[in-house]
Amino acid sequence: MNVTVTPSRGVGTMVAPPSKSMAHRALICGALAGNSTVRRLAYSKDVEATLGCLRALGASAAIQSDTVTLSGLDLHAVPDGASLFCNESGSTLRFLIPLCMLAGKPVTLTGSERLFERPLTVYETIAKEQGIHFTRERDRVTVCGTLHSGEYTVPGDISSQFITGLLFALPLLSGDSTLTVTGRFESESYVNMTLAMLDAFGIHITRRDNTFTIAGGQCYRAGEYTVEGDCSNAAFPDALNLLGGQVTVEGLDPHTLQGDRVYRDMYKALAAGQRQFDLSDCPDLGPVLFAVAAAMGGATFTGTARLRIKESDRGTAMAQELLKFGIRTEVTDNTVTVHGGTLTPPTEPLCGHNDHRIVMALTLLCTLTGGTIVGAQAVAKSYPDFFDQLKSLQIGLELHET
Repeated sequence: MNVTVTPSRGVGTMVAPPSKSMAHRALICGALAGNSTVRRLAYSKDVEATLGCLRALGASAAIQSDTVTLSGLDLHAVPDGASLFCNESGSTLRFLIPLCMLAGKPVTLTGSERLFERPLTVYETIAKEQGIHFTRERDRVTVCGTLHSGEYTVPGDISSQFITGLLFALPLLSGDSTLTVTGRFESESYVNMTLAMLDAFGIHITRRDNTFTIAGGQCYRAGEYTVEGDCSNAAFPDALNLLGGQVTVEGLDPHTLQGDRVYRDMYKALAAGQRQFDLSDCPDLGPVLFAVAAAMGGATFTGTARLRIKESDRGTAMAQELLKFGIRTEVTDNTVTVHGGTLTPPTEPLCGHNDHRIVMALTLLCTLTGGTIVGAQAVAKSYPDFFDQLKSLQIGLELHET
């Protein structure tokens, strides 16, 4: 699918979409608890992947509108030959691998080749140390064995998803465990979100500095959870205010634990002339901030190393597309510099790089210059209603099936 955007100014009020990050966590906890309800879901491709994987593990998930009722997940009764399709969802894959290591039988997790280019070294190391079978292929990984309680260490600069995955599984073991995060603890806010969700479903973990103490023998407690608004996705329509629009975004919790809540502070700082930002704790904001910076005189962003292993190499992808607008961008190992310049209408189609956040970021710039983006369907990964919401904000666009 392609989208053609005409120059237009966003005006109106919208409600932030439900948080994908919180939805993953709530669905997993709800399934482990049984007889639980998760409300206000948006069925993005990533959320659908998690739901499908939970069902493949043996859970029941009854869907009614934006509400899912979960029950029946017993990790000691996983169906023989269970195969979990994670599609392109890194959260689904990394959150579920430790739980699959509790089944004591072969479980295969599959997905796109790009997904399996992402690091899994933390789990590979644990499997080797504990004698758990772990084979990795081009588009899948198979695990078989039983995770043991004990002392775990995880580097803080790889991905917080490994920490979350272990925090889901370790409370279910018979013995106590500790998990220590070493080095710089990046994306710490995502772990705080996990701890809050675990607490909501009856799992209690003690933290002192960067060490987590996890009592074994715990049980998830059934409950109800309503998914809050998503800061990382709300950042896109909210950015229209920096591009001449008048948009009000409602539905974001002012006390949210989401690290991407900082986008509003960053927007204010950029508008005030600040030209350097650290994305170590909010890498998902990279594409939208690069786009906004291109329209506002440029900026330098540090802490960008992990953008290389997202759905695309986001720094390089944005540099390629910004050049079509006449904006030069330099990408190094851990820095992206968007140079100042005048945006010009692209003379060739823009490429979405099969990355939802790249498509959304380019759409914002096209509201200033006009343009066509190839591969616009990628937004379904996290924000399936993105284009409908932009239309409601008076943005001129037309979708074309290809």
